[in-house]
Formats: sequence, C-alpha cells, structure tokens
Amino acid sequence: MANPASYRPKTGEIPTNPGVYRFRDQHGRVIYVGKAKSLRSRLNSYFANPAGLLPKTYAMVHAASSVEWTVVGSELESLQLEYTWIKEFKPRFNVVFRDDKTYPYLAVTLNEKYPRVQVMRGDKRKGTRYFGPYTAGAIRETMDTLLRVFPVRSCSAGVFKRAEASGRPCLLGYIDKCSAPCVGRISPPDHRALAEDFCAFMGGEAKRFIVKLEKQMAEAVAELDYERAARVRDDITALRKVFERNAVVLADETDADIFALHEDELEAAVQVFHVRGGRIRGQRGWVVEKVEDSTTPDLVEHLLQQVYGEDGDSHGRLPREVLVPVTPSNADELAQWLGGLRGAKVDIRVPQRGDKATLLSTVRENAEHALKLHKTRRAGDLTVRSQALQELQEALDLPVPLLRIECFDVSHVQGTNVVASMVVVEDGLPKKSDYRKFSVTGPAAADDTAAMHDVLTRRFRHYLQDKSAQVDEAALGGAAGGADTDPTPDSNPAQGQDSSLDTTTPAPRAKFAYPPNLVVVDGGKPQVNAAARALADLGIVDVYVVGLAKRLEEVWLPDSDFPVILPRTSQGLYLLQRIRDEAHRFAISFHRQKRGKAMTVSALDGVPGLGASKRKALLAHFGSVKGVKAASAAELSQAKGIGPALAGAIVNHFAPDGPGAAPVPAINMTTGEVIET
Repeated sequence: MANPASYRPKTGEIPTNPGVYRFRDQHGRVIYVGKAKSLRSRLNSYFANPAGLLPKTYAMVHAASSVEWTVVGSELESLQLEYTWIKEFKPRFNVVFRDDKTYPYLAVTLNEKYPRVQVMRGDKRKGTRYFGPYTAGAIRETMDTLLRVFPVRSCSAGVFKRAEASGRPCLLGYIDKCSAPCVGRISPPDHRALAEDFCAFMGGEAKRFIVKLEKQMAEAVAELDYERAARVRDDITALRKVFERNAVVLADETDADIFALHEDELEAAVQVFHVRGGRIRGQRGWVVEKVEDSTTPDLVEHLLQQVYGEDGDSHGRLPREVLVPVTPSNADELAQWLGGLRGAKVDIRVPQRGDKATLLSTVRENAEHALKLHKTRRAGDLTVRSQALQELQEALDLPVPLLRIECFDVSHVQGTNVVASMVVVEDGLPKKSDYRKFSVTGPAAADDTAAMHDVLTRRFRHYLQDKSAQVDEAALGGAAGGADTDPTPDSNPAQGQDSSLDTTTPAPRAKFAYPPNLVVVDGGKPQVNAAARALADLGIVDVYVVGLAKRLEEVWLPDSDFPVILPRTSQGLYLLQRIRDEAHRFAISFHRQKRGKAMTVSALDGVPGLGASKRKALLAHFGSVKGVKAASAAELSQAKGIGPALAGAIVNHFAPDGPGAAPVPAINMTTGEVIET
C-alpha cells in the first residue's frame, strides 16, 4: 500500500476554486472521483490525518498513488463533470448502485416494425418502453388481461416468421388476443397505433380508454346489439381490473418520484416509488456503499445524480416533482440539471405533512426492511469471500492482497482446434467484461505447455504495449502544456490541472492495461513453469503464478519440487476451484464453437476449385445439395460465380462413376444435425 505522503501535492499548488478530482492507483486506473466547492480544503482533508479517516476512505488513499484535479466554473459544472467521469471510469471506491434485477418489467418494443409486448429483465434497451417492475405472477396476469383489449403482437420473431410464411396466425390470433399482423389482418400503422394505446394505458391514461369503451357499450345497447355490448362490457371489466391493481394514493394529477433511505455506518438502502397519475406505477431498490465521510444530503445528491443520469430513455419521462427525505446538497443546481433533462421545471422538495409525507414514511419503511434483508443475505457471502482471499494470500505467502486474479485454461481434442480462456476475478467476484478467448495455432499448439506459454506471452505483451501507450500519451500531454490527459503512475501528481471544463469524452480504456496480482493456470508443474517462463521472458516480476492440478487439487508454485497442500475445507482452495472451473467452462464453450464450425462437412467439399463462397452461392441458387446434383452444366453456370469449367467439374464430381456419387449429407459433427438437405 502506498503512503499518502508520497504523492500529496503541496497546499499552495491546489486551487481554492470548485472542481473535480481523481485518485489513481499505481497502474493509472481511476479508483475514486469526487467534487468540491474548494479543491484545496477537500483534498487537504484526505492527507492531514489519514489515520482518522473512515476505513474505506483510509483504504482508498493508501491504494492510490497520485491525485489530479480539474477546475470548473461553477458547482453545476462540477456536478456534471463528476457524473461523466464516474460513468466513464467506474471507480471502485465511488458509491455503487446495485440495481435489484429480481422483478421483471412489461416492455413494448416500439423500435420494431410490428411492436411486441413481452416480459423482460436485465438492462434496458434503447427504443423500448418499460412498465413496472411487477412480481412474476402479476405481470403475466396483467399482460394476459390487457391483450384482449389491446391485441398487440406478443410472439417471438421465430413464431412471427413461421406464421407469416404459412399464412396462418398462431393460437392468439384465433382467440382474438393478437391482431395477427403476420397475416395482414392489420396494417403496420394501425398496429403501431394499437401498441401506442397500450403504452398510454400503462402510462396512466386508463380513464380515457374506459370512458371510450363505456360510450361504445351504450351505443351498442341503443342499437340492440347486445352481443357486442357484452364484449365491450367484458373489456371494461378487464381494464378496470388492471387499473385498480394499484391503490389510489395521491391526487390524479400527481406525477412524482418519492425517494427514501435507511443507512448505517457503512451502507444505505434506497427505495423509490414512481407515482404517475396519482398511482404507484413502479418500485425499485438499490444498495449504496458509503465510502466517504459524507452526510445524508450528500448521499441524496449522488442518488439523484446517478438515477436520472444513467438511463437516457427516462429523460423524457421525468416527473414534475422529486420528493426526498432531506434537501440534497446543491439542490438548486440539481433542480436546474433535472429541468434541462426533462425540458420543463422539476421541483425537489421534502414533504412535511399530508398524503405525500405519509407515502414517504411508507417508502422509508421499505428501505429499512430492504437493508435488513440485504445484510442478512450478504453477511455470509462477504465473510466467506474475504476469508478465502486472506487464506489464499497467507498460504501462498504473497506480500500483496489478491485484488485481481486471472485464470487461464487450454482446451483441445487430441491437439486439434486448440483454444484458451482467461477469466478474471476482482475482490473475489467474477468480472465477465474482462474475460478473453484465445485461438492457438502453429507451433504453440504442439502441447499444453507451449500453448500456455503462448497465451501468457500474448496477454502480457498486450499489457506492456498498453502501458507503454499510456506513458507516451502522458508524455505528449505534458509537452502540450499539462492538459488533463490521463497520466500514468509515474506522472507528477500535481499535473493534470485545467482551468476550464473539459467536456470531451475520455479515451476508451485499454483492454489489457491492468495486470493481476495472481495468475492461476489449470495444470501442474509443467504448466506453471511455462507460465512463469513467459512472464520472465517479458521482464514481468510483480505478478505471481500458481497452478491447480485436477487430480489431487494440489497448488503448484514455479520451480518447486513439491506442491502446496491446502486443507480440503479451506475457503482459499474453494475459491481456486471455482475460478479454475469457470475458466474450464469458458474454454470448453469456445472450443465447442470452434470445433463445430471446423467439422461441418458437405458433399460439395470435394469439388476441385469450389470454395466456401461459391458453395453458398450454389446452395442459395438451387436450394439444396440434391438440387445441385440434379442440375446440368448449363444450369449450374447460371449460379453466381460458377463458370463453364467449374460447372463441368461439378457435373463430373457427381457423375455415377465420380467421387461424389455416394450420398454425403452435410452434418455438424458436434451436434449431429443435418445442415444441408
């Protein structure tokens, strides 16, 4: 861990203006972003008495090796720049909001030609309207009820194409729960209007549709068309059932987001109720890690900043009111920023009495329960994960904490289609965005040790190249006058100052810029020595290597004649096993994919001069291998790229005495499926 005094800037060098600052670790990675009304006052608070800081802030200043800042013109600009940098760099010591993905959403894909209603989870997609979240049972019931009134397409792309090709709608089309655009029962503009009506109803305009249906029912009764009146009556009942699912809590014209939080010394649980048209249309929950000695107003400010800044699709649907438990820091600047996103005024207030204050207390109660539940579920996992990392560090006698571990595995079948995988674990958790796949060819594919040496060499050669590129970039920035350029660990910490707001997008992060503390290879002594030799050849000495042998689960160190035997109940051994198994799974998946492509055979493969592109052209023209066999030379010449000579070669190949006379179906050797018929 670094000594904060080693990179502390001189007090006189730090401006007293408002601005945004960044702490970086020894590899140049941004680990914390913050803003301040006075940069000098805020930064000095980190270095004056580090021992008096909160535990996580203490860990941050000791993990950092440099600090830099950018001066801005106002607190509003600092708010915007801080948010931009947090979203760009994702610093590990900043407040992290972990969205609860348990509940599904009702989604309408308005970006498609025929919009589709479906249940979706996970990250939100551009061009799709979302409603919810709901419980798993409630969302299916809601969707099924509304489809009888708004028969929007709900089938998958495959079902839609099959119905379109056959000219017959699916079951939903026959029972009037789909308008069947696949067979032309409704035009694309009319179907889109139907989907927009669905969205309008879910967005809070239910009364308009109910009143419209009531008029239609009255007209049907007046015309003595009781059968149609009964159908409309059932539609009204269905809409009211969905409409009354949410209790009326506020006046009909109320559009507001109500936030509440419950916190302790280290964490806080946040809940938000989305009220539209006086009804609760959705509920979401987050967990916040408190990393600074910040107050509740600061926490509320960060909450609003990230919630409304993270989802661009929500900007057009911001409410008129944002109700919070306490007035956030920089409330005026926040209101101005939110108003710019919404295109109209947004009020940020703390309700004191009445229905809104009562609802706020309900949201706060939900936050209290959420924090208790979160701590109950997390206590075991967090304790075991920390114990595993500590046990592993002590068992291997490593001088550094295992913040990042990378595991490599080689997969092949008798030396063919050799591939390798790299999986990454940070703080004991998988980081799938950093997973990598390698194809191994040539002499490196001779055996496992050669492949391991090749993969480690390629991975860490990329790291050295990226590190060198960062050094060159920082040097160019210094020559240009000390602009804010993303300095490396060797940069002067006092550099990187800028007297104006830089709104340009930072350069993308390098793929292999950050080395691991520990490299784990799947194998025993030969694989470990090959990996260690690859690192030594590149001059890398601060990355440690171990191997995990499958047979006895022995841990091997480089140039060691005897393995390290961890207890069978060791959490460190369990961690190594999980990482090794994940690397094996990832490598096997890639190997199967590559082998499947390589082992697809066809009766056309043996035709001299017929390559892959021309085979595709023939199959596209004749529809199947059978059609190619039955074609004459003149007919074959009509296909794209097939000349008279090649057409003659194809005819000779499939002649009764030719090499292709015996039927050879195109089969995927991995799955056994016939590819061409």
